[in-house]
Amino acid sequence: MFHSFSTDESVLGLAKSGMFYATQHTWVDDVPVPLGSAIPVSLKRAITVLEPVTKSCPGLLEALYLMAKAKYLSGDAKAAASTLKHCIDHVDQSYADAHLLNAQIQLHQGFFKQASQSLELGLSYNFEIKDHPLFHLIRARIQKREKQAQEAIQTLHTAIQLAGLTSRLVKGSTPKSKIDVNDNDKVSIYLELADAYRMANQEADAKQVMEEATLMFKGTGEEVRIIVANADLLLARNEVSAALGSLRNITPDQPYYLQSREKMAEIYFDYLKDRRMYAAMYKEIVDQIPTPASYLMLGDAYMTILEPDKAIEVYESALKRNPRDHDLALKMGRALVKTHHYGKAINYYKEAIKVGEDNNLRYDMAELQMRMRQYDKAEKTVVQAMEKIKGEDNSSLASLIMQAQLLKLLAKIHDLVGDVNKSIGTLKEANEVQVRVLKRVQMEQPDSVAEHKARATEICCTMSERYQSQRNYEQAIKYYQEALQHQPDDANALLALARLYMQTGDLDQCQYTCMTLLRLDKENDLATVMMADLSFRRNDYETAMFHFQELLTRRPDYFAALARLVEVMRRTGHLEKVPDYLEKAEKASQRGTTEPGLAFCKALYEWYSSNPNGALKYFNQARRDPEWGQRAIYHMINICLNPDNMTIGGETFEAMEDLADTDVKNSQEMALRTADKLLQELKPKPGDQTISHQLLTNFLLLASKNKGNMERALQEFTNIASSETYKDHVGAICGMATAYMLLKQTPRARNQLKRVAKNTWNFEDAEYLERCWLLLADIYIQSGKYDLAQDVIQRILQHNRSCGKAHEYAGFIHEKESSYKDAAENYEMSWRFSRHSNPVIGFKLAFNYLKAKRYVDAIDVCHQVMEKFPDYPKIRKDILDKARSQLKL
Repeated sequence: MFHSFSTDESVLGLAKSGMFYATQHTWVDDVPVPLGSAIPVSLKRAITVLEPVTKSCPGLLEALYLMAKAKYLSGDAKAAASTLKHCIDHVDQSYADAHLLNAQIQLHQGFFKQASQSLELGLSYNFEIKDHPLFHLIRARIQKREKQAQEAIQTLHTAIQLAGLTSRLVKGSTPKSKIDVNDNDKVSIYLELADAYRMANQEADAKQVMEEATLMFKGTGEEVRIIVANADLLLARNEVSAALGSLRNITPDQPYYLQSREKMAEIYFDYLKDRRMYAAMYKEIVDQIPTPASYLMLGDAYMTILEPDKAIEVYESALKRNPRDHDLALKMGRALVKTHHYGKAINYYKEAIKVGEDNNLRYDMAELQMRMRQYDKAEKTVVQAMEKIKGEDNSSLASLIMQAQLLKLLAKIHDLVGDVNKSIGTLKEANEVQVRVLKRVQMEQPDSVAEHKARATEICCTMSERYQSQRNYEQAIKYYQEALQHQPDDANALLALARLYMQTGDLDQCQYTCMTLLRLDKENDLATVMMADLSFRRNDYETAMFHFQELLTRRPDYFAALARLVEVMRRTGHLEKVPDYLEKAEKASQRGTTEPGLAFCKALYEWYSSNPNGALKYFNQARRDPEWGQRAIYHMINICLNPDNMTIGGETFEAMEDLADTDVKNSQEMALRTADKLLQELKPKPGDQTISHQLLTNFLLLASKNKGNMERALQEFTNIASSETYKDHVGAICGMATAYMLLKQTPRARNQLKRVAKNTWNFEDAEYLERCWLLLADIYIQSGKYDLAQDVIQRILQHNRSCGKAHEYAGFIHEKESSYKDAAENYEMSWRFSRHSNPVIGFKLAFNYLKAKRYVDAIDVCHQVMEKFPDYPKIRKDILDKARSQLKL
């Protein structure tokens, strides 16, 4: 029926001629027109000729195929794919050329799995497709992209034989196919084979194939294309000058001139590091071929060599030639942003949107408005983009992908204005859309599945972080688990989930998650740190120490692990072992003593060793570092608030603590002013960090000892503890109890402290728990309940054997009970862990040695105190002289 169409052969012949002319003179190997370039007249004519034919005869197979190819070459891959689908689904499933073109389009788009599936589908409908040289050419290209060089070589050997070509390297007797291929495709087979040999490091074979191709196609229109391709082989042999020389000889009137100059630009940039000549090659292209695409290439070149001002000038010239080019408009906007012309960029985006109504432009504009902290405007821009999608066909895959991206951006805007609930709600919407995207891409774009799974994982992890900030750990865990359904091997999600399990006390699940990660990566340092932390939290300090020591043997300058080791050494009572590790870390570090991580670890050691001035010095060195700075500032504030680690609000040692002279009080006032300044340097994120900041602010008010300030702080602590999210926050309870003690309301303080008396120890609450327990022990001692106090003290020492204050309280109780030997043992520990820095402890230790008749030890401690504190009162008369007199008896 269709063959009765009287002019079909002449019409189709005219269309073929137009496409042949276009591909011969403009692009390599049936590649579409470059973005921003005008469609060649010959190709436009081919489409004009084919349109009425395909409309009047929708079953004319060759016309449909040619229309699909013309659409593809003109840059409309979507229309081409639609036409091919109609060919295959409704006209002839076995039509080989349609399957091959479909695979070729998908390969060009980077969808390698889809391209491979198209070849297999074509083979299932028409086994003779295997006799087509192009089938093997496309398959070889897919194999090369999948790094299967040897397989590609074998496939191309078959293609050479089917195409009736010869090569001394090709063995076998595959008969020539009945299907003719043009010179363009024949050259493609040779060039792909040479490149496959190069990939397989078979340089001699690659060179031979190129020599055979050069000889075979000498004097044809394809000769220049072989010269351009041969440049890669010359570069592989490091013959850079030869490669440039061969390319330089190609003149503007020859085919593939454009490709030759692009290759030269690549050589100048990658091999010779000559930025000036790199840009000059694209300038030459613009001078010879002044199309919008050429200007776009030159603008991109200027952006690559970090000359955005020149890029803007070039993009403006290109836009005058093609004002409706959305991709060009995006590049222009981004160039303006790169040059910090934010206001101009915003105005440009607004004008470009009026012309093109493109949501990519809206996305970029909203992102810029967000960066400029114009959150209301950014939100409005995103909402407008969403409304535009809803007003159009929002069921396409591209629309769904854009919706997910816009919703992620909107959630970030909500987050930046501090509206966590809105942020979570928007992220849920984004997640729902991304799940729909994932279902679609598995069918429509299987090669992009990994990319979209990564996006889904990112959304889920962000939601988990937001729920964590609200202490909604159940939902946080749920979304980390969902993230891992998308990407089971995602190390960051596994680590975050393990950390969350640890924080919530589910140590078994934490261990299981860490083991999963270590199975994927045996030397994952963060997972090893987590395993050590697990042992730490299970009070298996020896195992924790083993893990950290093993890791630091491998990486002495791994400061995250070193900081944890300092913590473990503190809690196991082995701080004296820390200096060796600090010394090894300093030697291994490239930055030596200026390394912020090292300074932080040194500061921790000094702080835990009762040297607040040394700690402040080192924390200050780490204070400006993006990784360690915020943590360092938190520690500095705590030191300024309580440099001597006293029990704030406690009354047992209150008399001794109040014996401060004027200089000491002046020093305290200066420390509080410093703490206030440091508080202003903190940049807390919404959630737990904000609460920590509020707690420190109110502890600063308590430290002022001003009644009005203390009452205000109490109210603020109460407000925090009154919220549903933070009702059991140990820091807020510690703050209330301390405030009540300072305001002489001991029963209320005791009631608050009893709430946490039996709390399970965890690392996050460790410092506040210790302070609560110390204050509770102090209250029990004051009321004579020594047994209850001892129970609390033992809990403290169970988790921190270096707690000098706990040892001091234990010594005080034994001393009150006249058990001087036991008192001396506890004071001895307190004196040791304070590194002999507190004369009060030294005095008590010497006194109890004297009472326990350990006179020599008493004398030694007296000398230690007097050496460091020569003016310390009474120690000579009350202890040293008496101990000496006892020795003489």
